[in-house]
Amino acid sequence: MSVPNSTKYLIIGAGIHGLSTGYHLAKELKARGLGSGADITIIDKSGVAAGASGIACGVVRNNYYQPAMAELMAANVEVWESDPATYHYHEVGYIALGPEGQVGDLTEVAERHERIGYPSELILGEDAVREHMTKLFPDWRAPGLKVAVHEHKGGFAFNVESMQGLAGKAKAEGVTIIEGVKVNGFETDASGAVTKVQTSGGDIECEQVIVGVGPWIPRVWEMLGLPSKIDVHTPSGDVHKDQGMWTFWYLQEGEIAIDPLSHATADGKMPPVLHVDSDAPLYTDDGRLVTDELWGNYFKRDRHGGQGGAAPIALDTDFELDPYPTSSVDPSFPDMWCASLSHCMGRFEGCRADYKDARSGGVGSFTVDNFPVFDYMLPNVYVIADSNHGYKMIGVGKEVASVVLGGHSKLLHPFRYERFATGDQHPVSNSPYPWS
Repeated sequence: MSVPNSTKYLIIGAGIHGLSTGYHLAKELKARGLGSGADITIIDKSGVAAGASGIACGVVRNNYYQPAMAELMAANVEVWESDPATYHYHEVGYIALGPEGQVGDLTEVAERHERIGYPSELILGEDAVREHMTKLFPDWRAPGLKVAVHEHKGGFAFNVESMQGLAGKAKAEGVTIIEGVKVNGFETDASGAVTKVQTSGGDIECEQVIVGVGPWIPRVWEMLGLPSKIDVHTPSGDVHKDQGMWTFWYLQEGEIAIDPLSHATADGKMPPVLHVDSDAPLYTDDGRLVTDELWGNYFKRDRHGGQGGAAPIALDTDFELDPYPTSSVDPSFPDMWCASLSHCMGRFEGCRADYKDARSGGVGSFTVDNFPVFDYMLPNVYVIADSNHGYKMIGVGKEVASVVLGGHSKLLHPFRYERFATGDQHPVSNSPYPWS
């Protein structure tokens, strides 16, 4: 399909954010009598689900130590729940478990859930945690965990299928999706507004641009003339000069070839997604020490086995994203992850032999504080920079659609770019994960 000479709304990226924005924007235009999906074009340099959204582990959760993230994720879960069949979504729940050092963090998470009406259960104390987990998994054996938050919403979705379903919903609203079109640059007028997007298929005139390109955001950010280094103001009044706007992290994820039914709960049901952070020494099944420092894993049942991961690896900002990487950069990851699964449940003892060298993981682009930026960066260019929180955030597009049509989103407002100048920074946690 050739690119149009012009379109009212041009969306760059056919991942979770681009497709969701296109779909919800089309519905809003129609509902308000302002147009239809025919006014919207989505372009992608590869295709639907070709990048991060198509390789994501697919976990949907609300385990965040940041209040604004918790409120935003509750809204995202509602969108997943709105059409679970099309989105291939499974609401099995999510359990986060941690050692003594995370009692305070996870208690705050549970209290925040209660305040916003998000159903979850707080379990405190090693004995209580063990009892809760062994009721679900009789072979549970992870020692030293002092706290757990069991979300009764959340779960996971099959990533590629969910993206194809979302693309179908957008097309049904009249949205045009064009694959294999690369953005090469932008033309702007005297006000700084983009008048044309230069692509490999020709120039496209447009009135509004929405950028949702996942890990490729630093490249588009540079094309838009936005700064690669910024001064970051902290809540205490300190100023950190010339901080890199972006950091690449390589997600360490993998799969094991097990019978999915073998990962059922004690009553035979599909299990919740599990996330374990632990400070207990981690050993392989043959007794080799993997680490005696804080480690973490996450794991879910998949269609053909089990899938999950561990803490990511920081990369240089000049890391080449094309072709998009699909395997681990750390040769020790399979040993570590499989050891952590065995550490948690007896059924996974010996699972290292079942590890699959499969398409998993990938690279994410994180902002300077590891939280998203959702904001107008030029007069008519709205940027969705999800800081690798993206796949689970299927509802961000709904909020962006409202903003593009002149509304205000209280859910997206805390993630405006100006927070780096105002000192309105997001808190950190005691998790080994930068996205927590």
